[in-house]
Amino acid sequence: MRRFLKTLPLSLALVLALAGLGLVLTSCNNGSQAQIRFVHAIYDAGQLDIEFNGAKEITDITFGTVQPTSGYRPVPSGSITVEGLQTGTTVEAFSTPNVNLSSGSEYTVVATGNIGAVGNAVILADADDNAEPANGTINFRVINAAPNSPAAVDIFLVQTPLQGSACNGTPTVSSLAYQQASGYVNLPYNSNGEGYTMYVCVGGSLQFSGFPISVGSLSVGSIRTLILTNEANVQAMDSQPIVLNDLN
Repeated sequence: MRRFLKTLPLSLALVLALAGLGLVLTSCNNGSQAQIRFVHAIYDAGQLDIEFNGAKEITDITFGTVQPTSGYRPVPSGSITVEGLQTGTTVEAFSTPNVNLSSGSEYTVVATGNIGAVGNAVILADADDNAEPANGTINFRVINAAPNSPAAVDIFLVQTPLQGSACNGTPTVSSLAYQQASGYVNLPYNSNGEGYTMYVCVGGSLQFSGFPISVGSLSVGSIRTLILTNEANVQAMDSQPIVLNDLN
Protein backbone atom coordinates (compact mmCIF):
# COMPACT_ATOMS: atom_id res chain seq x y z
CA MET A 1 0.00 0.00 0.00
CA ARG A 2 2.81 2.43 0.85
CA ARG A 3 4.54 1.73 -2.46
CA PHE A 4 1.27 2.29 -4.32
CA LEU A 5 0.70 5.66 -2.66
CA LYS A 6 4.20 6.77 -3.51
CA THR A 7 3.50 6.32 -7.20
CA LEU A 8 0.29 8.41 -7.11
CA PRO A 9 0.23 12.06 -8.00
CA LEU A 10 0.22 14.25 -4.90
CA SER A 11 -3.32 15.52 -5.53
CA LEU A 12 -4.79 12.00 -5.80
CA ALA A 13 -2.94 10.79 -2.72
CA LEU A 14 -4.30 13.78 -0.80
CA VAL A 15 -7.86 12.96 -1.91
CA LEU A 16 -7.50 9.37 -0.76
CA ALA A 17 -6.04 10.44 2.57
CA LEU A 18 -8.86 12.91 3.19
CA ALA A 19 -11.44 10.30 2.24
CA GLY A 20 -9.97 7.90 4.77
CA LEU A 21 -9.98 10.62 7.41
CA GLY A 22 -13.64 11.29 6.64
CA LEU A 23 -14.49 7.65 7.25
CA VAL A 24 -12.71 7.76 10.59
CA LEU A 25 -14.48 10.95 11.64
CA THR A 26 -17.85 9.59 10.61
CA SER A 27 -17.24 6.48 12.68
CA CYS A 28 -16.20 8.57 15.68
CA ASN A 29 -19.26 10.82 15.40
CA ASN A 30 -21.61 7.84 15.29
CA GLY A 31 -19.92 6.30 18.29
CA SER A 32 -20.13 9.52 20.34
CA GLN A 33 -23.90 9.90 20.13
CA ALA A 34 -26.53 9.28 22.77
CA GLN A 35 -29.84 7.53 22.06
CA ILE A 36 -33.01 9.33 23.11
CA ARG A 37 -36.77 9.29 22.98
CA PHE A 38 -38.35 12.71 23.51
CA VAL A 39 -41.56 13.39 25.46
CA HIS A 40 -43.43 16.69 25.11
CA ALA A 41 -44.94 17.51 28.53
CA ILE A 42 -44.99 21.33 28.46
CA TYR A 43 -48.67 21.85 29.17
CA ASP A 44 -48.99 25.36 27.69
CA ALA A 45 -46.90 24.78 24.54
CA GLY A 46 -48.41 23.77 21.24
CA GLN A 47 -46.72 21.68 18.60
CA LEU A 48 -42.94 21.94 18.68
CA ASP A 49 -39.83 21.21 16.68
CA ILE A 50 -36.90 20.20 18.88
CA GLU A 51 -33.24 20.98 18.18
CA PHE A 52 -30.19 19.42 19.83
CA ASN A 53 -27.15 21.71 19.55
CA GLY A 54 -28.85 23.60 16.73
CA ALA A 55 -29.76 20.54 14.64
CA LYS A 56 -33.44 19.74 14.26
CA GLU A 57 -34.00 16.18 15.49
CA ILE A 58 -37.72 16.10 16.38
CA THR A 59 -40.48 17.70 14.29
CA ASP A 60 -44.11 18.53 14.94
CA ILE A 61 -44.41 16.85 18.34
CA THR A 62 -47.63 17.46 20.27
CA PHE A 63 -48.23 17.65 24.01
CA GLY A 64 -48.47 14.26 25.67
CA THR A 65 -46.69 12.31 22.93
CA VAL A 66 -43.28 10.72 22.41
CA GLN A 67 -40.96 10.63 19.39
CA PRO A 68 -39.93 8.28 18.01
CA THR A 69 -43.02 6.24 18.75
CA SER A 70 -40.83 3.18 19.23
CA GLY A 71 -37.13 2.79 19.83
CA TYR A 72 -34.65 5.65 20.01
CA ARG A 73 -32.90 8.15 17.77
CA PRO A 74 -29.27 9.34 17.93
CA VAL A 75 -28.41 12.87 19.11
CA PRO A 76 -25.15 14.55 20.15
CA SER A 77 -23.72 13.53 23.52
CA GLY A 78 -21.97 15.67 26.11
CA SER A 79 -23.26 18.90 27.62
CA ILE A 80 -25.74 20.05 24.99
CA THR A 81 -28.43 22.65 24.41
CA VAL A 82 -32.01 21.54 23.78
CA GLU A 83 -34.22 24.11 22.08
CA GLY A 84 -37.93 24.05 21.28
CA LEU A 85 -39.35 26.03 18.37
CA GLN A 86 -42.95 26.54 17.38
CA THR A 87 -43.44 24.00 14.62
CA GLY A 88 -42.40 25.19 11.18
CA THR A 89 -41.03 28.52 12.47
CA THR A 90 -37.94 30.02 14.06
CA VAL A 91 -39.95 31.29 17.06
CA GLU A 92 -38.29 29.98 20.21
CA ALA A 93 -40.50 28.39 22.85
CA PHE A 94 -37.62 27.45 25.17
CA SER A 95 -33.88 26.93 25.23
CA THR A 96 -32.20 24.79 27.88
CA PRO A 97 -28.38 24.55 27.99
CA ASN A 98 -26.17 22.07 29.83
CA VAL A 99 -28.26 18.95 29.32
CA ASN A 100 -25.88 16.05 29.96
CA LEU A 101 -26.14 12.95 27.76
CA SER A 102 -23.52 10.21 27.84
CA SER A 103 -22.25 8.59 24.66
CA GLY A 104 -23.86 5.24 23.91
CA SER A 105 -26.50 5.54 26.65
CA GLU A 106 -30.30 5.50 26.20
CA TYR A 107 -32.43 8.27 27.69
CA THR A 108 -36.01 9.34 28.14
CA VAL A 109 -35.81 13.11 27.63
CA VAL A 110 -38.88 14.96 28.94
CA ALA A 111 -39.60 18.64 28.27
CA THR A 112 -41.83 19.99 31.05
CA GLY A 113 -42.61 23.20 32.92
CA ASN A 114 -44.25 26.01 30.98
CA ILE A 115 -43.37 28.69 28.45
CA GLY A 116 -45.45 31.45 30.05
CA ALA A 117 -42.28 32.88 31.56
CA VAL A 118 -38.67 32.70 30.42
CA GLY A 119 -36.73 29.92 32.10
CA ASN A 120 -39.74 27.93 33.30
CA ALA A 121 -39.27 25.12 30.77
CA VAL A 122 -37.25 22.21 32.14
CA ILE A 123 -35.51 19.29 30.45
CA LEU A 124 -35.37 16.03 32.37
CA ALA A 125 -32.90 13.48 30.98
CA ASP A 126 -33.20 10.17 32.77
CA ALA A 127 -31.10 7.19 31.73
CA ASP A 128 -33.05 4.08 30.76
CA ASP A 129 -32.37 0.48 31.74
CA ASN A 130 -34.05 -1.85 29.27
CA ALA A 131 -32.56 -5.08 30.62
CA GLU A 132 -35.34 -7.66 30.64
CA PRO A 133 -36.72 -8.43 34.12
CA ALA A 134 -36.82 -11.99 35.40
CA ASN A 135 -39.58 -14.20 34.01
CA GLY A 136 -42.84 -13.73 35.86
CA THR A 137 -41.99 -10.17 36.89
CA ILE A 138 -42.29 -6.66 35.44
CA ASN A 139 -40.53 -3.35 36.03
CA PHE A 140 -42.08 0.08 36.54
CA ARG A 141 -40.48 3.52 36.72
CA VAL A 142 -42.29 6.80 37.46
CA ILE A 143 -41.20 10.30 36.35
CA ASN A 144 -42.93 13.31 37.92
CA ALA A 145 -43.15 15.89 35.12
CA ALA A 146 -46.24 17.69 36.48
CA PRO A 147 -45.43 21.30 37.47
CA ASN A 148 -48.63 21.47 39.55
CA SER A 149 -47.94 18.24 41.37
CA PRO A 150 -48.23 18.35 45.17
CA ALA A 151 -44.88 18.86 46.85
CA ALA A 152 -44.35 15.09 46.96
CA VAL A 153 -46.61 12.21 45.98
CA ASP A 154 -46.69 8.57 46.95
CA ILE A 155 -47.31 6.12 44.12
CA PHE A 156 -49.11 2.84 44.74
CA LEU A 157 -48.98 0.36 41.86
CA VAL A 158 -51.59 -2.24 42.72
CA GLN A 159 -52.78 -5.29 40.84
CA THR A 160 -56.17 -4.81 39.18
CA PRO A 161 -58.78 -5.23 40.59
CA LEU A 162 -57.88 -3.52 43.87
CA GLN A 163 -58.22 -5.70 46.95
CA GLY A 164 -58.84 -3.44 49.97
CA SER A 165 -58.18 0.31 49.99
CA ALA A 166 -55.77 2.46 48.03
CA CYS A 167 -53.06 4.46 49.81
CA ASN A 168 -52.66 1.85 52.55
CA GLY A 169 -49.39 0.22 53.48
CA THR A 170 -46.00 0.96 51.96
CA PRO A 171 -46.02 2.97 48.71
CA THR A 172 -44.42 1.48 45.63
CA VAL A 173 -42.67 4.84 45.17
CA SER A 174 -42.41 7.28 48.09
CA SER A 175 -42.30 11.08 48.13
CA LEU A 176 -41.76 11.67 44.42
CA ALA A 177 -41.43 15.41 43.82
CA TYR A 178 -41.75 17.37 40.58
CA GLN A 179 -38.72 16.80 38.29
CA GLN A 180 -37.78 13.56 40.07
CA ALA A 181 -37.67 10.05 38.62
CA SER A 182 -37.98 6.90 40.66
CA GLY A 183 -35.72 3.92 40.28
CA TYR A 184 -37.02 0.81 38.57
CA VAL A 185 -39.41 -1.17 40.77
CA ASN A 186 -39.72 -4.92 40.17
CA LEU A 187 -43.20 -6.39 40.73
CA PRO A 188 -44.81 -9.78 40.08
CA TYR A 189 -46.81 -10.20 36.90
CA ASN A 190 -50.58 -10.06 37.54
CA SER A 191 -51.61 -13.57 36.54
CA ASN A 192 -55.26 -12.61 35.95
CA GLY A 193 -54.10 -10.56 32.98
CA GLU A 194 -55.66 -7.29 34.20
CA GLY A 195 -52.39 -5.50 34.86
CA TYR A 196 -51.80 -2.80 37.45
CA THR A 197 -53.54 0.43 38.44
CA MET A 198 -51.59 3.49 39.56
CA TYR A 199 -52.88 5.35 42.64
CA VAL A 200 -51.41 8.77 43.45
CA CYS A 201 -51.64 9.61 47.14
CA VAL A 202 -50.56 12.39 49.49
CA GLY A 203 -50.41 11.81 53.23
CA GLY A 204 -52.48 8.66 52.95
CA SER A 205 -55.24 10.38 50.97
CA LEU A 206 -56.08 9.42 47.39
CA GLN A 207 -55.50 12.20 44.85
CA PHE A 208 -56.52 10.16 41.84
CA SER A 209 -56.07 6.78 40.19
CA GLY A 210 -54.82 6.11 36.68
CA PHE A 211 -56.30 3.63 34.26
CA PRO A 212 -55.31 -0.07 34.50
CA ILE A 213 -51.94 -0.59 32.84
CA SER A 214 -51.60 -3.82 30.91
CA VAL A 215 -48.09 -5.26 31.07
CA GLY A 216 -46.09 -8.39 30.64
CA SER A 217 -46.76 -12.08 30.26
CA LEU A 218 -46.20 -15.14 32.38
CA SER A 219 -42.99 -16.02 30.61
CA VAL A 220 -41.47 -12.74 29.45
CA GLY A 221 -40.67 -9.67 31.59
CA SER A 222 -41.74 -6.21 30.49
CA ILE A 223 -41.00 -2.62 31.48
CA ARG A 224 -43.19 0.49 31.63
CA THR A 225 -42.26 4.12 32.29
CA LEU A 226 -45.12 6.19 33.73
CA ILE A 227 -44.87 9.98 33.33
CA LEU A 228 -47.00 12.28 35.48
CA THR A 229 -47.94 15.53 33.70
CA ASN A 230 -50.27 18.48 33.91
CA GLU A 231 -53.45 18.52 31.91
CA ALA A 232 -53.09 20.32 28.57
CA ASN A 233 -53.39 24.10 29.04
CA VAL A 234 -54.42 23.63 32.69
CA GLN A 235 -52.49 24.34 35.87
CA ALA A 236 -53.47 21.02 37.41
CA MET A 237 -52.04 17.53 37.51
CA ASP A 238 -53.52 15.06 35.03
CA SER A 239 -55.05 11.89 36.46
CA GLN A 240 -53.80 9.84 33.50
CA PRO A 241 -50.06 9.27 33.10
CA ILE A 242 -48.22 8.96 29.81
CA VAL A 243 -47.36 5.27 29.55
CA LEU A 244 -44.23 4.30 27.62
CA ASN A 245 -43.88 0.68 26.59
CA ASP A 246 -40.17 0.29 27.19
CA LEU A 247 -40.12 -3.48 26.76
CA ASN A 248 -42.90 -5.95 25.97
